Amino acid sequence: MKPDYSKLVRPQVASMKPYTPGTTVSQARKKYGLETFVKLSSNENPLGTAPKAAAALREIGDLQIYVDDDHHELRRRLAEPYGLGVEHVMVGHGSNDVVRTLFSAFLAAGDEVVMADPTFSLFPKDAILFGAVPVRVPLREGVHDLDAMLAAITPKTKIVVVVDPNNPTSTRVDRDAFDRFARALPANAILVLDQAYREYMPAGSVAGTDYVASRPATVVLRTHSKLYGLASLRFGYGLGDPELIAYAQRVRLPFNVSRPAAVAALAALDDEEFVRRSLETNALGKAYLYPALAKLGLHAYPSAANFVAVAVPGTASEAYEAMLQRGIVTRSGDALGMPGRLRITIGTPEQNALVVEALGSLVASAA
Repeated sequence: MKPDYSKLVRPQVASMKPYTPGTTVSQARKKYGLETFVKLSSNENPLGTAPKAAAALREIGDLQIYVDDDHHELRRRLAEPYGLGVEHVMVGHGSNDVVRTLFSAFLAAGDEVVMADPTFSLFPKDAILFGAVPVRVPLREGVHDLDAMLAAITPKTKIVVVVDPNNPTSTRVDRDAFDRFARALPANAILVLDQAYREYMPAGSVAGTDYVASRPATVVLRTHSKLYGLASLRFGYGLGDPELIAYAQRVRLPFNVSRPAAVAALAALDDEEFVRRSLETNALGKAYLYPALAKLGLHAYPSAANFVAVAVPGTASEAYEAMLQRGIVTRSGDALGMPGRLRITIGTPEQNALVVEALGSLVASAA
């Protein structure tokens, strides 16, 4: 007799829905029968993978041997630019893995996690998974409302999350406002600053790593999935106070970073030319897209990342389907807590031109 799994599963899990990624190119081809699609839904690097990382991957052998789980040289290189040491760094299977590890180490049932709404969806989900309460603070004009987040803190607050730039809105917080916010946080509240898109941010943005030394209960998250084009390998890391990191290391899954991911991540750090081209492509894309969107009468939040959150005619789901029919895969804001908008990765000049043309068709058909 088959058991009733609904009575066996943890209540927190029973109420969850699986993470839903964006539509893949193969799915779009099957649905619409088009041969060519432009995938601009997951904020991937339109230039591909850092060549030095790709070259290093081709040299890997001995895959039957477990990776060195300490990753000492990689951690040293990640810490070095900020005057930190290996003891400040924890690596993971993407930065999401680091979040899950931190929450596993520090969250208990009844704790509260203060965060923006909307923000990256795995933060509230992981809080619930560990029996904590996600305290969602609405954005103000697409940006974290730091004053409201401070007001939401209670004696039960264990973790405060700031995603900068924010996903899905692409916005950044003001540097001086963030500094006041960080200084006003209770000393025993852990500040998790998710900066997955930090490399794309303009000058004068929050330098999260500065707070690792000045505010001990701070963890800054970074990833190689975006700028370095290593999304499918999954590599991310956290920078934090050594004592805090040491507690998280106690619950980190052994060998959570594969050898290919570690080798590619280390090699990518030396690919300055690819980084330069990637940032230049992104800057040129913004310079083209924003005037073009304004000409169409479409509002987009000011982006500090490699994607835009643009208002569309009709519903987000309708616009998403209409873009798919035109061979462009985007992300519907309806699935991201951002109704009425699409999240669109900034692509190559050719891809960006296709986006503007398709959005222009949507505007014309809605008139």
